[in-house]
Amino acid sequence: MSMQTHLFRCLSDNYGVLVHDPDSGETASIDVPEEAAVRKALADTGWSLTHILITHHHNDHIGGLEGLKTPDVTVVGPKKDAARISGLDVLVGEGDTFEFGGENVEVFETPGHTSGHITYYMRNAGLVFAGDTMFTMGCGRLFEGTPADMWTSLNKITALPASTKVFCGHEYTLSNARFAVTADPTNEKLKERLAEVEKKTEQGIPTVPTTVGEELETNPFVRAGTVEVAEAMGLAGESPEKVLAEVRRRKDSF
Repeated sequence: MSMQTHLFRCLSDNYGVLVHDPDSGETASIDVPEEAAVRKALADTGWSLTHILITHHHNDHIGGLEGLKTPDVTVVGPKKDAARISGLDVLVGEGDTFEFGGENVEVFETPGHTSGHITYYMRNAGLVFAGDTMFTMGCGRLFEGTPADMWTSLNKITALPASTKVFCGHEYTLSNARFAVTADPTNEKLKERLAEVEKKTEQGIPTVPTTVGEELETNPFVRAGTVEVAEAMGLAGESPEKVLAEVRRRKDSF
């Protein structure tokens, strides 16, 4: 059987997600923003927590770690953030892999939002867990990295098959989409997607997960290397990194 996922809201605008392998019974929580919300998700699904996969050190992604960690739960996290996250059992970085539920989970270092941020990729399941690196039609604020860092990180994700489902850490999509149409104003696909997001938001339907293919078509940060976004930023002919920096600057004050 294929991996099963269970998406749930927590804190003010975070998403948590459980990943479950029905064959082995193993269940991972991708980040642990809030202990109570993770426990409710486990109760709702009837799954038993065996792994916690941490993407980065921010408290809204590790706030439930102390309460959820037991001797039966393996905590995997970024080796570059080992000094900032207590309780990690397995330290991973670029190119590392580990086994979960019969899946060989691949690790990408994806700095930009934070210096130690990592992303988890389950190739056979077609799932990638991007934390706060890539959002639906957005990317994370550059708290500890450069535009060049983020551009490289986003490209690692968008190099995956177009059908890959992308899970991210927050429900920021409506704001992202409304900004995106100002950064990529001739993109008709983007205008259609904004209308879809507005409808979903009104109905309380999650906009996560997205897919790599959808982001390649409509995410202005991912599209920083296109003529259309560069021209919209007044930076025709400039590097994608410079264009991304300007897109990020405008989004930060949008």
